[in-house]
Amino acid sequence: MANIEMDAIDRRILAILQENGRLSNQEIAERVNLSPSPCLRRIRRLEECGVIRGYVALLDAQKLGLDLLAYVNVRLEKRGGPAVSAARESGAGRACATHAELFRAAVQTWPEVVACHAMTGEMDYLLRVQVEDMAHFSRFVQEQLLHHPSVIDVKTSFSLDKIKETTALPIR
Repeated sequence: MANIEMDAIDRRILAILQENGRLSNQEIAERVNLSPSPCLRRIRRLEECGVIRGYVALLDAQKLGLDLLAYVNVRLEKRGGPAVSAARESGAGRACATHAELFRAAVQTWPEVVACHAMTGEMDYLLRVQVEDMAHFSRFVQEQLLHHPSVIDVKTSFSLDKIKETTALPIR
């Protein structure tokens, strides 16, 4: 999808919503010097175009007992092998399911994985994994990640301290 045209008011609305998505349309309109109706039309257009994907509550992982954050690099098997053959035999997916497709499907079922990105370089995927503690992480790695037949290597780094974390995108 091509970038949509946005003016300074649209960008200001987005910045305001990124800061506090619970503001009323009236409050947003006041901050951008518009009346409520045109402000709401702009917000709806940004939603319909997919610039605004949704509204969520941001939770504090530590207050939920999820104290350990790990970044896990994952490398997958590149050729057909047991995972692909097993998928064909069990009817799980198309006749030509790839290791990547099988892995991507599995990641969707693992609640510990809060983000997964396909990567360039020597590893194929980078997982952001949020768990209670090292025991929970060990169970996840042993029972889920390394148990997956497409995974051939993992390398993990643990977060020691949060320096910056934001969901706000730089709007220009």
